[in-house]
Formats: sequence, C-alpha cells, structure tokens
Amino acid sequence: MSSSSRPALRRAFLGLLLALSVVPALAQPQAPVPSAPEAGGKEPDPALDPRLKEVTQVTQGTLTVRGKTLAYRAVAGLLPVDDDKDEPSAVMSYVAYFGKTAPGAPARPVLFLYNGGPGSSSVWLHMGAFGPKRVLTGNGQRGPAAPYRLVDNEDTLLDVADLVFIDAPGTGFGRIVAVAKDKAQERALLVEKEKGYWGVDQDAQAFARFIKKFLTRNNLWNAPRYLFGESYGTTRSAVLVNLLQDRYDIDMNGVLLLSQILNFSFSPDEPNYAPGDDLAYALALPTYAATAWYHQRLPAWADRSPQTLDRLVAAAQQFALGEYLSALTAGARLDPAQRHAVAEKLGSFIGLPVPYLEKAQLRVDGGTFSNQLLADQGLSTGRLDTRYSGPSLDPLAKSAEYDPQSAAISSAYVSVYNDYVRNVLKFGADLDYRPSAPVWRLWDWKHQPPGAYAPRQQTLNVMTDLAAAMRVNPRLKVANFAGLYDLATPFAAAEFELEHLPIPSALRANIEVHRYPAGHMMYDDPASLARLHDAVARFLRETATPVQ
Repeated sequence: MSSSSRPALRRAFLGLLLALSVVPALAQPQAPVPSAPEAGGKEPDPALDPRLKEVTQVTQGTLTVRGKTLAYRAVAGLLPVDDDKDEPSAVMSYVAYFGKTAPGAPARPVLFLYNGGPGSSSVWLHMGAFGPKRVLTGNGQRGPAAPYRLVDNEDTLLDVADLVFIDAPGTGFGRIVAVAKDKAQERALLVEKEKGYWGVDQDAQAFARFIKKFLTRNNLWNAPRYLFGESYGTTRSAVLVNLLQDRYDIDMNGVLLLSQILNFSFSPDEPNYAPGDDLAYALALPTYAATAWYHQRLPAWADRSPQTLDRLVAAAQQFALGEYLSALTAGARLDPAQRHAVAEKLGSFIGLPVPYLEKAQLRVDGGTFSNQLLADQGLSTGRLDTRYSGPSLDPLAKSAEYDPQSAAISSAYVSVYNDYVRNVLKFGADLDYRPSAPVWRLWDWKHQPPGAYAPRQQTLNVMTDLAAAMRVNPRLKVANFAGLYDLATPFAAAEFELEHLPIPSALRANIEVHRYPAGHMMYDDPASLARLHDAVARFLRETATPVQ
C-alpha cells in the first residue's frame, strides 16, 4: 500500500472502528483468577509482567430465545499472545458464551467473531448482532441520547453455537506491553512491540495464536469451528483461515464474511483510484442507486415496494458492468454525444444532475456521492449505512467530512458495553476499555500471499488467500452477507470478488451470498438481523453435521 493511499484508507475505515439491564438468574461471579496452564505446558512465569497475566471471570445466565430458555456460561478474560518474535508482549481481551449441553451430546460449534477497522474491538458484533444482549439504535435515524436501551437478543446465535468475541490487539481491555528502565525507552520499545501486531500478516498471526490457545484452554479441539469477520475482519478471515490450515493444521468448517472487502482496489474512496482503474466506480453504482431510491431521488422508481428496489438494483448492476463500464474504459475515445447519453442514464440511476456527471467525467467516488445526493437540503448521507443522513459540515466541500451513521450509534454501543461488562459480566472494573486502537500510524499493509517468497508492497488483495484455503480444504464453506446501503464495502464489489476467486468451478458451490435492505452493520435493522440469524444458523447446522 503506497503512502499516498494511506490517508484514503484512514478516512475509509475510521468509520469501521465503530465490526443494560441485568441478565436474569446470574449466579454470584467468581473472583478473577489466572487460568490453568496449557495441557503439558509450563506453569506461568512468576517474573512475567503482571499486565501479561492470563485472567478470566465467569458468570452464569439464562435467556429466552424464540420461546426456548437457554442457560449459558459467560467468560470474560485476557489471554496472552506472543508477537512475531515469539515473545509474550500482549494480552488480547475476549468474551465467550458457552451453551449448556447434555452429557454425551456432540460438541457445539464454536464461532470466533471479530470486527475490523483495522484496529477495532468486537463491541459492534457483540452488542449489536449476536451476543445475548443487544443495544437498540436508530435503524436508519439518530436515536435519543443516554440512557440507551439494552434488550434480550432473540437473534443471538447462542441457540446454535458457542460464541467467542475477540478484540484485536491493543483494543478492548487488551494491551500491548513494553517494559524499559525509563519512560522514553518504554515508549520507543512499545512502538517496536506494536509493529509485531499492527499489520496485515502480524494481525492474522496474533489471531491464529489466540485461537490455538483458546481451543486448548477450553477443550474445543474437536468441535466444529468457524470464523466470522465483519469489514476488515473479512480481510483478516481470508488471511487467517489459510494461516490456520497451512501453519497450524487447524481446519475450519466455514468462513462467514459480513460486509466483505478482500480487494482494496474496489474501495469506493477517491484517492484509492488511479487513472485507468475504473472498475470500482462501476461496483459502487448499485449501492448509489439503492441509496438514491431510499431517499426518494429517483422519480422513475418512485414505488416504495421491496420488489421495486430489487428491480432497480438488478437494472443498475447490469448497466454498471455493461454500458457504464464500457464508457469508462473508453477513456478519451468516448464520443461527447455518447458521454451525454451515458450521463443521462447514470443520473436516472443515482439521482445526481447530468451536468455534474459530465463535468465529473462520469466518475463519482463514494465521498462525493455522500455529499452531493442531498446537497440541496444541506445534508450528507452515511457511509457505513447510507439510510442515515446528517447536516453537511461544509456544504462547499467536495466530499462528506464525517459519517452520520457512525456519529449516530457509536456512543450507544460504547456506553452500553462499558456498563454491561462491568455490572453484568463483572469484568474490567479497574481497566480502561478501548473500542479502537490508533493503528494507522504503524499499520503495515504489506502482505505475503500464498506462494510468494516475501511480503508485497501493493494495494491489499487477499482473494488468493481465501482461494488457497478453499483449494486445500475442499469442504470449507463460505457465506457472504451484505447490505444494499453499505457504501464502505459495496455488495456488488463483494460479489465480484467471490465470482473471481481462482478456484475450480466445482468449489463455487461452496459459496453462498445474501443481501439485506440495510447497511454495513445490517443488524442495526431488526428485520435484517432476524434474517441474518436464520441464514447463519442454517449454515452452521448444515456444515457442522458430519458427512455420512
């Protein structure tokens, strides 16, 4: 990733750093205690920095899910991991939920879940999607301030799997640790330690070591296993599943990709584009069309039915990858009359004026679209969820300068989690919770793909990692979940990535794709969350069953 691309990626993914009432029948929590050493391993080193000690806190709870009462055990903890030099220098925080099973029953599937960023904790998937409790936000609109509403989550996946929400190194209650004689030396050493975790391959290695140790600690080596990543978490999953299989001999039953981005050249953010790179404009267009429809900017598609939206999206996708992409790739050869005709058709799909589109040479990046669609009302649309809108900070700016969706929901998630983890899970009373870490100053975008002899400095693309994992493990199943109103990781780009994985044609049956009328965090919409739960539950049931 070139240095000129990094400011764009910073803007593109700052929004992603966003992937209570008491739980009934909680038993008295145990005092936090160091966990037992790995089977066959050594006792913990008493000289180890106290910040690197393994700690767990256990509570019990019950929950009613779709008419059935579930009893579960919640474990909040810190698990030490080594850096790329095999030195203990960090603890990663997590919360795991284990369902109760009858004696002799088959092992429940275990689902490892994480958000993206890079540099995000797992608070979003934990408190918004699949934990036993979820916070209610505005579902397309900014909701009221505190006190926020926390409710029993009838769409938790605890009914079908054990859940492990993992915070990325340096986020949550986890910390990267350096020890030196004085503060100046310690700060310098900390930067070096952070470099061992903050990078594409370094991050995947940390998660791999966490998962290996967690399987041992909890006797889960023969349980069906899954990775569930959101946003950059899908990038991580592609690298991680291949790493787990290739280096650690840990196969996965499935990989679930929510708001997927595998090839960063498809990101709809302006400075990511280089002259001649026109595909990203086309792949963002169906999301522009869905957004313009939602905000009633398409007179020809005025009907508000879901069927109309489906027809619009299909027509926009056909135009985008056909006539529109052909016009873009023609470059200077495009006749002015043809350019005008394409601009008119483009405007009918995305709701921007034809003169503006002609002046833009038919090319509209995501930030520009967000700032222009509702400019006559002084509003910018959201990026992670384009259903949201908010006052434009600068009406004369070319691109939107903030994300109204992130601004609308972040406080609710972070506030509620801080209350929940301390008062219900009884963990972290004296610790500072970090929803994200400042990884951008150090993040190493180089990646060593399968078959390469060294890391490569180029726009990140991990499609080959996922493809390699599927070829080596032909039983590996992949599920994609995307929101129609997600302008951070457009659904058409994700589907294009999966359609172009370098895998045998027979393996394409291992991939399934789902769309939802919501945004990047489609679980913000209760109806989409219910559909998401059902799709994931079916996927787990089908792929966790041994082949006869």
